[in-house]
Formats: sequence, structure tokens, C-alpha cells
Amino acid sequence: MVPPQPQRISPVLASSSGTLAGPPLAPEQLMTLEQAIAFAILLCTIVLFIWGRLPYDLIALVALFAGIVTGIVPPSKAFEGFANEVVIIIAAALVISAAIARSGVVETLMRPILPRLRTVQMQVPVLVATVTLLSMFTKNVGALAILMPVALQLARRTGTSPSCLLMPMAFGSLLGGIVTLVGTSPNILIAEVRAQTLGKPFSLFDFTPVGLSIAVMGVGFLSFGYRVLPGGRKGAPSIDAAFTIEDYTTEARLSPQSPAAGRTVAELEALGDGDVTVAAIIRERFRRYPPRPDSRLREDDVVLLQGEPENLERLVARARLNLAGGGPEPGDVSVVEGVVTADSAVVGHTPAQLDLRRRYNLTLLAVSRSGEVISRRLGTVRLRAGDVLVLRGASEAVPERLGELRILPLAERSITLGRSRRGWLPAAVLLVAMAWVAVGKAPVAVAFFGAAVVLLLFRVMTMEEAYETIEWHLLILLGALIPLSHAVRDTGGTALIAGWLSSVVQSVPPVAALATILVVTMIITPFLHNAPTVLVIGPIAASLAAKLNLNPDPFLMAVALGAGCDFLTPIGHQCNTLVMGPGGYRFGDYWRLGMPLSILVVLIGVPLIALIWKLSPPS
Repeated sequence: MVPPQPQRISPVLASSSGTLAGPPLAPEQLMTLEQAIAFAILLCTIVLFIWGRLPYDLIALVALFAGIVTGIVPPSKAFEGFANEVVIIIAAALVISAAIARSGVVETLMRPILPRLRTVQMQVPVLVATVTLLSMFTKNVGALAILMPVALQLARRTGTSPSCLLMPMAFGSLLGGIVTLVGTSPNILIAEVRAQTLGKPFSLFDFTPVGLSIAVMGVGFLSFGYRVLPGGRKGAPSIDAAFTIEDYTTEARLSPQSPAAGRTVAELEALGDGDVTVAAIIRERFRRYPPRPDSRLREDDVVLLQGEPENLERLVARARLNLAGGGPEPGDVSVVEGVVTADSAVVGHTPAQLDLRRRYNLTLLAVSRSGEVISRRLGTVRLRAGDVLVLRGASEAVPERLGELRILPLAERSITLGRSRRGWLPAAVLLVAMAWVAVGKAPVAVAFFGAAVVLLLFRVMTMEEAYETIEWHLLILLGALIPLSHAVRDTGGTALIAGWLSSVVQSVPPVAALATILVVTMIITPFLHNAPTVLVIGPIAASLAAKLNLNPDPFLMAVALGAGCDFLTPIGHQCNTLVMGPGGYRFGDYWRLGMPLSILVVLIGVPLIALIWKLSPPS
């Protein structure tokens, strides 16, 4: 008698009624060779992810190559992942988030309430609620990056430990991200999984009923739960902290539109939150006046300001001052720090004598001289060896010009002085794009791609700055794993696993099966990263729903929720990693606050998903 051959399992297909249907599977059924190869590659990929010695994107590329070589990924479909809408949406969302961060809109809106936040009991709820709200409309990691400097500055001014603020904010950004399609990568990816299995993706606000309820609950918990975190921790120094440069001096003129005209020096310094001081007031070109706190400023006054570049930029933007070097030049510009060497051609000369702008296409924005107070106009300051300069010029010409002048560029750090483009345009463009999607005029990918293009056309940021904001490693990771995920599905692998799972959970209530998918996803995500978790578990969850004759939508929602709510480790999501150093956190600190929050998400999320999305299949 010839032994029965293992049958090839067909992929799960969408039925005409909109529910998933597939061939019945028995637990003892053997897998085919193609399925074994797909699972072997997937298992090796997971092991390498957990091992952590190789970059995630490199592991994904190796896995894709292995799939092509073994034949489970057809060469004609090998690179379809890089053309997937998911990649476009994430790249565009990152650019839009960066543009909003540079615009200073959030900082402007929060400025009236920041002075009132004097205690940690007031700071945590406001900051967590703000980052949660912002994460609903921009990429959550971008929203956190926007508000982290605000939180650190507030902590420094009030004596609050950053460890009390930053982890709750990181968790708040994750909670906000689950509310809309574009808030977090798992939502974008699960919409793609639904499109592959049911023929139609989730829409922009399909996640809102469940996500908003959980976000509100989470903000309430974090407003009190931060007390379990260790207080008094000092954050690890950032690259900016490695610089021991004393305050810079920059020169700015009061424009007719400046709100500082007619106000006192003290009021102008208050616009800089006390981090910038007025070193001198210059009128009638070269007449210097001592900057007493009650001195009145006039239109067209020139003020010499001292402070860190970031603080100077903030004051210049708020007071609508004009820097001595003028506004940003058209085209791609760089703002760099450089130290004047002993044999530099600028030693002993003033910027006016050197005619830096005409001869070298460089603009001097600020000077630092070992803590010395500079009370002369920058154009008349005789430069010395050891002076540190902030210079602006065309990106392609700056390295050559610095070499010609023998000015040694310092290690790169973010300098926004002289190139900030603040305004309400990025927020307006984002609102238009979301409205366009909400009324069904365009898919999410097209609307967000168009929004990013519009912002670049209006020079909100340069092309070089846009490229710097995109997380290329994440896009490569997704582009490589999407074809592999499709291969597991097309070989029948997801249906096979779903059959095994259905035999385990078929005797329990459907809500318990839903809870199982949510909990498994939350456990896997910290070790596998949220994007691969969705691409692996999403099709399995949809197939499991089909085997149990249930609606796949709540199961897909559970996968998105579980992958988006990674509160247990600093490595599963970029937001958690971003706050680890500045907050001075250790690996185990995330469990203190993350475990009770994760339990709340499960206890509230499962019944909410079941109530809103209905477990029974549509008739």
C-alpha cells in the first residue's frame, strides 16, 4: 500500500461574502517541502533578530535572498515589497513629522501653559496627553522627538527628574499611534495584510474606536503610574553634551513685525525661557548701550544675544528677529561649527574685512570665545585662534571653503540656528491630507506622498534634510520582509499554522481565542520588532479566524494592537529606545510601568474589539 502523500495547502482566500475560507486542516497533516523551507527561513530570521548581533535590515535582506535562492520567493515578486504602499506611507509620514517638528507649531501652542507646570504631578499628565494627541496624526516616534526637548527643558527648569517624564511620554506616543492608520507602522502593515486577504485595507479611522478608548485609559493610568519609576536618575549624556563650548554670541535686528519692539530687555529674554541673555544693544550703527533689564527696545535695534544655538534659534523665531546674516539662502544649505586654527587666514581679521559672504559664500551666524562676553557687532570682531564659529553656506561648497580658510569643522550635531523654517504650513498641509483621506478623495499613500511633496516644494526643508529624516533601515526591513511574508502565505504555511492553532483553541470561547492572539503578539513583539511581528502573525490570525468560522477583522485588530503596545522592553520600539539614555533607564525599569499597562490593554482591548468589530462573521 502506498503511503498517502502530504497535500499542498492552498493559501487562504477571500470568499465572496467577505469572510475568509480555506480547506479544512487536520493537526496531524504533514507540511510540504516548500512550507518547511519557508518556516526554516522564518525561524532563522527570528533567531537572528533575537540574537541581536546583526542589523535588522541586513537580516531581512539575507532572508529575502535565501527565499529567492530556495525558490519560495519568485524572482518576479522579490522586490515588490519596496514598491508597496506601506513603504511610501511610512517614508512620507516621517518627512511630514519632521517638518512639523521644525515648524515649532507644537512648541508655540504649548508655550502659554508650560510656565504653569511647576510640579511633576502637573507635568506628567499634560506632556503625556500632548504626545498622545500628536501621535494620532503624525508618526509616533516623530511626535516623541518633537516633545522630548520640551520635557527636558521643563525638567531642568523645575528640578524634575527626566526619568519621571520620558518613559510615560514614550508609552503615551505608542498609545496615540494606535488611534489612526498613520500613527504607527503596525496599523499600516495590518491594513496591507487585510488588503491581501480580504481585498480591501482598513481605512484611516477604522482603528479609532478601539484605539482612542485605550489611549484615554492609558493616559489616565500613566498620569499616576509614573510613581513606580525610579526618581533622581541622571540621563546618559548625548552627543550635544559632549561639547564644552561656552555660549555663542549672535547678532540680530528687531524687525517691524517683532513683538519685542517696545518691550524691555527682560521681556525679550523671557521669550527665550531665560536661556538667552542680551549682551548689548546697538543703535545708530555702532553706539552701544548697556542692556539693563528695564531698557526699552526699539524697532531696528541690533541686539547681541548669548546662549546655546538651540536656545538662540528659539528666541530669534519667537521674537521674529532678523539674524545679521539674513534668512536662509535658497537651495541646500548647511550650518556647521568650526574652530579657527592658528594658521587660519581669518586670524587677526574681522568678518567685514574678509568679506566672507561675497568671497567665500559663507555667512557668520555666531561666535564663541571661551566664555568671553562679546559686546561688538560680529562684523567688527577681530577673530582669534581658538574661536568657534557657526557658519552657514551652500552644502556642496562648505567643506571646500572651510579647508581653504583652515577652519576645522567640529563633530556633527544638530544646529538649527540660521536655517529654521517656522510656521503653520506643515500643520495645515497635514490637516488637508487627512481630510482628503477622510472624505475618500484619495488613498492614504497618495495623500501623504502629496503632502510630503508640497512641503518640499515650499522649502519647509531641503531634500538633504528630508533624506536624513527617513529611517532607511526600517524601509529596507519592510521591503525585504513583505515578499517573505507573502511566500509563507502562498505556500500554505499560514493556513497550516492556523489549523494547528484552531485545534488548540476550538474548545474555548471566541473571545479567548482573540485574547490569545493579542497576548502572543504582545509577547513576540519586543524580541521580533513590531513590523516583522505583524507580517508573520497577521496572516496567521486571519487564517485562524477562517478555521473558527469567525470574522477576521477583530483578529487583525488584535495583532495591530498587540504589536503597537510594546511597553515591556527598550528594544521593541524606537520610542522606548529613544528615551532610555536621556531618562537614565535600565532594562528592568520598563517592566515596572509597562507590565501593568500591558495587562490593562488586554483587559480593556479584548472586550472592546469584540464589541466593536463583532466576532461572528458577517451574514
